[in-house]
Amino acid sequence: MAKKRNVRKFWKLGVPEYATDHFDVNKDGELIVREGNYQYNVKDLCDRFGTSLELLFPHVIEERLNETFDAFRAAMRAQRYRGKFFFHYPMKANQTKEFVLPVVSEGGHLETSSANELWIVKHMWEQEQFSTKIKVLCNGPKTKNYLSLIEELKLKGLEIIPIIENYWELEYLRSYRGDVGIRWAPTTRIRSHWDKPTDQFGFSTKDLIGLGKVRNLKLMSYHAASQVTSAQDLITLAREAMGVYLKVKKNNPMLDALNIGGGFAAPYEKNKKIYTVQQVAPRIVRTIKSAAERGGVPHPDIIVEWGRYLMAPAQITVYKIIAEKEMAANGRTGPSKRWYFIDGSIMNDLPDTWGVNQRWHVIPANHMDTTKFSRVWLSGSSCDSDDKYTDGGEYVLLPRLQDVREGEPLYVAVLDTGAYQDALASLHCMLSSPEKLVIQNGVITVACKRETPEEVGKKFGW
Repeated sequence: MAKKRNVRKFWKLGVPEYATDHFDVNKDGELIVREGNYQYNVKDLCDRFGTSLELLFPHVIEERLNETFDAFRAAMRAQRYRGKFFFHYPMKANQTKEFVLPVVSEGGHLETSSANELWIVKHMWEQEQFSTKIKVLCNGPKTKNYLSLIEELKLKGLEIIPIIENYWELEYLRSYRGDVGIRWAPTTRIRSHWDKPTDQFGFSTKDLIGLGKVRNLKLMSYHAASQVTSAQDLITLAREAMGVYLKVKKNNPMLDALNIGGGFAAPYEKNKKIYTVQQVAPRIVRTIKSAAERGGVPHPDIIVEWGRYLMAPAQITVYKIIAEKEMAANGRTGPSKRWYFIDGSIMNDLPDTWGVNQRWHVIPANHMDTTKFSRVWLSGSSCDSDDKYTDGGEYVLLPRLQDVREGEPLYVAVLDTGAYQDALASLHCMLSSPEKLVIQNGVITVACKRETPEEVGKKFGW
């Protein structure tokens, strides 16, 4: 008798290191999402609300944020670290209200990169939705509107720190009546998905040390890269940063915080396990503590801005397969493939697919217990040849359409779509964006309805 396949294991569900611990498969071979004693059937949601569909689970954000707090606090207690730990959520990862509020509710702080993001902070501050203990860091090149809003909110009592990116901002902020930060630009090359040899932000080591005393300098900040693939590279940069921090602190005794920025990887690909926050936090704390003690300075507060790590696993995007087509060989060798067409747009809804060649974990939302599969590439519903997902030129394994009963849908779920996709999404070919549902505590809320043709047309002046 043939051994029964472990469906959950086959689709790599229920694995904390893959951020799939809240996913499961029911007895009917359908994808479910667990939240404590609640569970949500993805196929049923698609049948009820239609597709394309984005499903946001705020409890995932809350759990991942609290895991980060716990990991750093445990490391600091174990190593008798005398500084504090702060998590600042970079709002650029996803500015949607339903993503931001769970961070604030769980004790996270905020980081903005533009005047418009800071306007959201102002709106919440004036609505008294914040504790007075909330802290806001302001990164990014600063227009006069951005700087004016920083000054306005400081006068209203918000604890807000602008991060100086260049000499113009340095000169402007000399009269700022509050703490400031400054951005260091590391030159060490690290392994990451989108590493670039140089960028336009911050001061070099030589220039930063050459500034001498900077009025009210409270923190030094840097940004490694996005999707750093090696935990050791995060540690190496922290060690290098502390070397610069000690030199800057000689002229700036108020300096007492190190912001190690973003870069902590989200586990998009499920074929290999990456580092975890429980593994990395003790090493970061140990590295910074050792450097501070060797330099004879107090342990600095540690700040992180791990937005992609926090947000990506909190949302999935679901489509229905509407057609299939055999793929022309065109001289190709290897296993044959088929096109599966979805009722949405990959390049519109998941722009990182073609923008940075992002690879996703794509799984069926029903018929998960099938034993016969097709090797497929996914095609979006636009007329653009770039509107496709090929898993880096390989293939996605999905149930065969010929085995799906007539009239019954086949839904596919793309995992980890919570970071950056919403803000970068477009309306190419005037296709409607997915409907967005927020699902928490057994309650399903429509946060954003699928646009009608009239609503899309208005955005183009019709």
